Amino acid sequence: MRVDFLPPLMAALLASIIVCMSPGAEAFQPSHSPLGSDISAFKASGRPIDKDTAAEQPVEEPTGVISLRQALSLALLENPSLRSFAWNIRAKEAHELQSGLLPNPNVSIQSENFGGSTPYGNFNAAETTLQLSQLIELGGKRAKRVSAASLDTKLANWNYEATRIAVLTEVTRSFINVLAAQEHVELAKKLENVAQRAALVASERAQAGKTASIDKTKADVELATSRIHSGKARRSLTAAKNRLAALWGGKRAVFEKAEGDFYDVKPAPSESEVIGFISRNPDIARWDAEMERLRAAESLEKAKGVPDVTIQGGARIFSETASNAFTVGLSVPLPIFDRNQGAYLEARFNLTKAAEERKAAKIRIRAALDEAYQALLSAYEEIVALEADVLPGADEVFAVTSEGYRQGKFAYLEVLDAQRVLFETEGRRIDALAAYHLARTEVEKLTGTPIDSIQSSPNNE
Repeated sequence: MRVDFLPPLMAALLASIIVCMSPGAEAFQPSHSPLGSDISAFKASGRPIDKDTAAEQPVEEPTGVISLRQALSLALLENPSLRSFAWNIRAKEAHELQSGLLPNPNVSIQSENFGGSTPYGNFNAAETTLQLSQLIELGGKRAKRVSAASLDTKLANWNYEATRIAVLTEVTRSFINVLAAQEHVELAKKLENVAQRAALVASERAQAGKTASIDKTKADVELATSRIHSGKARRSLTAAKNRLAALWGGKRAVFEKAEGDFYDVKPAPSESEVIGFISRNPDIARWDAEMERLRAAESLEKAKGVPDVTIQGGARIFSETASNAFTVGLSVPLPIFDRNQGAYLEARFNLTKAAEERKAAKIRIRAALDEAYQALLSAYEEIVALEADVLPGADEVFAVTSEGYRQGKFAYLEVLDAQRVLFETEGRRIDALAAYHLARTEVEKLTGTPIDSIQSSPNNE
């Protein structure tokens, strides 16, 4: 049996495969938004991690005083949601690799005319065919499949970038809430100290017969109330610290204090300047890739309507004459019916649907940016008014009435009223500062840009 001709036949089939090959798509990395671009974030390695290695590892919790940058850095490296999106990029890259792989050739062997009656009772008259076959995809299916898969990878990168911004924003919000909670604790301590001094003065005056004993009772009630308020503030601070620690995978916060510029406020840039940076929002920037992916999917479904062919080649050995010959074949499906018309129509509808979703996303983000910007202006104006007009007056009234009560010029009820106004005003100031920083953080999230960069930018995008 001679099979000397099989090597050249296999070479011919391999040549047909190479002709059908197309280069893979280049890896895509979206440009990072300026927001937090100087802080390293988790990047998945190029090799999968087995489940034993991937077992939950304890996070090294920060202790002592923690800054916002330390919290952001830790969360960007350890946040489970961000890490999952990083691994999703690797999964999409693997899918892209898979979509570009060629089908293997098939080998078949068939023997005829044996095991029957004379003269076919044995293999002396048998005809044996050894054949190779290869599916050839037409219509550019493989290239279109690779293109669609590469755009899936591109979108996975954009999703990672959007999640990175979301983690930055959530950590900043939680950090601001910790700063505000710390200020409320300090204010509660101050109120408790004031109430304690007032109770002491009321007790001394009651013992000296200079005031009614009811004033002492009122002072004791106010002191007890202030202690309850102080305990509540401490518990709120603990909860805020634990929420912050959870963002980097911590089970419980062990740091003692958060340190930041809580009282640092600046006027907001103009609304036109802020809106000019909205295109940096990953949820808007990703739509170019999304539309491109859906167009690639439509093109792929259209290409699937082109039938593929299978080429065959081999050798037939005639045992009776001890000779052989080539065999060639071509298999082509008959495209009598369009078996992919539904999928192609679905791809077109998805493209139309995505165009509407893109418009909705832009409208939604623009509305959210306007709301955040107005909240920023409102908080800034409230802070300025409280610090310029309200707080100084409330502080002066409280000082005058406290000293006047000590001298017997005012009733204790007037002291309590002045005290309530002062501490409520200071509490409003803390809440306004928190609202300012939270609104500022939201504006930065929606523009993907630090506000300081917007204010210092010489050109509007």
